Amino acid sequence: MTILVDTSYLFALTNQNDSSHTICAQFAQTVREPLVIPLTVLPEIAYLLDARLGHRVMQQFVAQVARPWWTLEPITPPDLERTAELLAQYSDSRLDFVDATLVALAERFNVRRILTLDRRHFSLIRPRHCPAFELLPS
Repeated sequence: MTILVDTSYLFALTNQNDSSHTICAQFAQTVREPLVIPLTVLPEIAYLLDARLGHRVMQQFVAQVARPWWTLEPITPPDLERTAELLAQYSDSRLDFVDATLVALAERFNVRRILTLDRRHFSLIRPRHCPAFELLPS
């Protein structure tokens, strides 16, 4: 079963000083399912890594994402339409663009599992294709 990957997981995985680094690293070592990174996540994680951990760390991360264990998935026009709906529907919670695109992709591919540390937003969202997302690492 495919797992979608969010920015928060990637940041904790990369940042050895993050309080969630160990659990994220342990998960990365044991996961066997395909990991899909929405293309919208890349600019966000690259910016965060550069701003908080330095340009060299960001460069190393980009080189790692090119490895075959990650799949990058573009956002389509219908995904953007669904993203706009989600942003309007969850505007009170201040759901951000990247999280909304993750939900749109999850719905398109019938993915129920998301690799994220953002429990607040992803626990709140009720996707069209399942009652709730399974949030990993658990």
